[in-house]
Amino acid sequence: MATTKAAIEAHWLASDLGDTDAEHAIYAVDAELEYPQSGERFRGRATIAAQRSQHPADRRFAVLRIVGEGNLWVSECTISYDGVPTFSVSIMEFLDQQVIHETQYFADPFSVPEWRSALSDTSGARSKR
Repeated sequence: MATTKAAIEAHWLASDLGDTDAEHAIYAVDAELEYPQSGERFRGRATIAAQRSQHPADRRFAVLRIVGEGNLWVSECTISYDGVPTFSVSIMEFLDQQVIHETQYFADPFSVPEWRSALSDTSGARSKR
């Protein structure tokens, strides 16, 4: 379990540093990546790496937490594109210590509605569980 979490942490660090080879070392050769919000599916490590390496924005990654066990792991991250943050959830399925399937969801930050502002803590602190 510690090995898988360390591999995921190395993946996100490599993503943040722009190290394409290290970023994609976690994927099986025939891995699939899905973006349900756009309906896209990328098949194969080389295709996944190609679509990410061609992204026109400056991308930065900050991991909020990683949880999982066995073959299923979830990462909550903030991804910034040209300095504009977007929250992301990455669901990775593993086989033989490599990702065979990943689904990523993206969500832009939004303001707290006035009607519930007194009920929430908006300090921005995130606990690391």
